[in-house]
Amino acid sequence: VDDSVGDRGRGGDDGAVVDLLSQSPIPLFTGGKWHSARDGAVLEVLNPADGNRLATVSAAGPADVDEAIEAAWSAFGQWSSLSAKDRAVVLHRLADLVEARADEIATLESLDVGKPVSDAMEFDVPFAAQGFRYFADVSVHARRSEPIALSGIEARQVHLARGPVGFIFPWNFPFMLLAWGTAPALAAGNTVIVKPAELTPLTSLFFCQLAEEAGIPPGVINMVPGLGGTAGTALSTSPRIRLISFTGSPGVGKLVAEAASRNLVPSKLELGGKGAAVVFDDVDVQETAKALTSAITLNAGQVCCTATRWMIHERVFDDLVAGACKLLAGTIVGPGSDEHTTMGPVVSEIQRRRILDYLDRGTSEGASFLLQGGQTLVPGYENGYYVTPALLTGLPDNICAREEIFGPVAYAIPFCDEAKVIELVNSSPYGLANSVWSSDLDRANRVAERLAEYYDSGFTTAMVEIPAPYDRETLERLAREVMPKVGKTPA
Repeated sequence: VDDSVGDRGRGGDDGAVVDLLSQSPIPLFTGGKWHSARDGAVLEVLNPADGNRLATVSAAGPADVDEAIEAAWSAFGQWSSLSAKDRAVVLHRLADLVEARADEIATLESLDVGKPVSDAMEFDVPFAAQGFRYFADVSVHARRSEPIALSGIEARQVHLARGPVGFIFPWNFPFMLLAWGTAPALAAGNTVIVKPAELTPLTSLFFCQLAEEAGIPPGVINMVPGLGGTAGTALSTSPRIRLISFTGSPGVGKLVAEAASRNLVPSKLELGGKGAAVVFDDVDVQETAKALTSAITLNAGQVCCTATRWMIHERVFDDLVAGACKLLAGTIVGPGSDEHTTMGPVVSEIQRRRILDYLDRGTSEGASFLLQGGQTLVPGYENGYYVTPALLTGLPDNICAREEIFGPVAYAIPFCDEAKVIELVNSSPYGLANSVWSSDLDRANRVAERLAEYYDSGFTTAMVEIPAPYDRETLERLAREVMPKVGKTPA
């Protein structure tokens, strides 16, 4: 590990974290074995808090991915032949280990992604454990054989495990999304090949240590960190996987779906969002402002289903945005290891430039700042990737109102007509998560049911209940995924 990381960068003296980061490179995990990439390729993982090298990780190439898929097939027969109850016991044991090692996981997630350690402890880790427990229990009670009513014929439908399933996960919630994606696959008897984001692979690799300790057989879980153009392409183009799951940008998602379709491999895609919060004039203005601002600062706004389009009734518009600006201006930006930090850095310099570019383009198209955010320096961490929250307003066709920025930026639009605001919300090619804010539950539910996608009738943004469907056939989701209950905005 680069000496410049130091205890300050690691967030403490946790032995397991130091041991993991001190390996150079941290190896791949396939077939129950830890090994370097066949071609010796590596990735340099940077600390968003200070821009220094955090770790060196083996970078999987096509040969490594093929080896992982072969290992997954070799393990599939044994794993799928276990009873659902036996698999559930192992997954509960894994959840126990996640909870027992919460401090280490949260520290790694904070270092890798930039988020405050406290957020990872309160959000990412417990909901990851919950995901394994929920799907373990569901699998035990699932009906695997169902009769089909046909005259004169005895027929039934049997649900079977598919085989090896590929996952390509994003960098914003690497550990939690790893759990939410692989838990149902593993509980159903599938084996998995995971390519974590090249920016944030550390908790995924640490997870493999927990899987070994939990007694998951070799080859059931395989981890192949690497570049999207090499490891990701090798996984998505393989005819030997039985399903591919991708979370990321619409452009790459289309390529993944196209590649998989050539092999008639089904794909599950989640391609971002531009969530709207429709706020009526009967809300508690301060409480609503507090909830909305908390949503866009969670994980530095790098959350696909957070509410970034604020449709605010004109009668409360001025008061609400004034309250929101005051709260956002009080955001404490700093490294995730600092207990006083309320918003950490964004994940990379590229992501920071993307956010700043959107702010420039939005104002050049006529948007105005209600609160001017942008690049900022944190003393002692001058090379970190820090931005401050921004709130804009303007016309609804502005680029900042239409496109996913993926940063701590919201766009406020006043409205007065219920039908027109519903039409405006639904005009977006994104969906994924919308919410309605009102003390009138009849109105809240009426409006929510007319939105293209919604979770809630105005009390939190957004809450996903087990087993709520999480889908819409627009840019962001082309298949259904069940996700655990969360109490804040999920990824």
